[in-house]
Amino acid sequence: MSERIIKVNKLFKQEVGRMILEDVDFPFDAVVTVISVDTSLDLRYADVYISVIPKEKEDAVLAFLEEDIYAMQQKINKKLFMKPVPKIRFRLDLGGDHFDRINEIISETDR
Repeated sequence: MSERIIKVNKLFKQEVGRMILEDVDFPFDAVVTVISVDTSLDLRYADVYISVIPKEKEDAVLAFLEEDIYAMQQKINKKLFMKPVPKIRFRLDLGGDHFDRINEIISETDR
């Protein structure tokens, strides 16, 4: 992975995380965290992986962010001084589910 992609990933993680924290008012109680960003090599897309607590709210949070994605993209476009600015695509981070399942399996084998 190139140095530029690494920097873009870090920058997107910071900015999108800040926007979610400061600008997005979810109509329900949920904790949303930006886990990572994976920008395509051609800088066309930035997949933003989020974690949602409680898990039951994942679909609602994802749908809400998708509705607000245009406004978020406009803010990112104005804030970042780069061409092209990758398009945001929200994804659910499933790493926590895998970690929980691994811990569950380990606990079962210890019995």
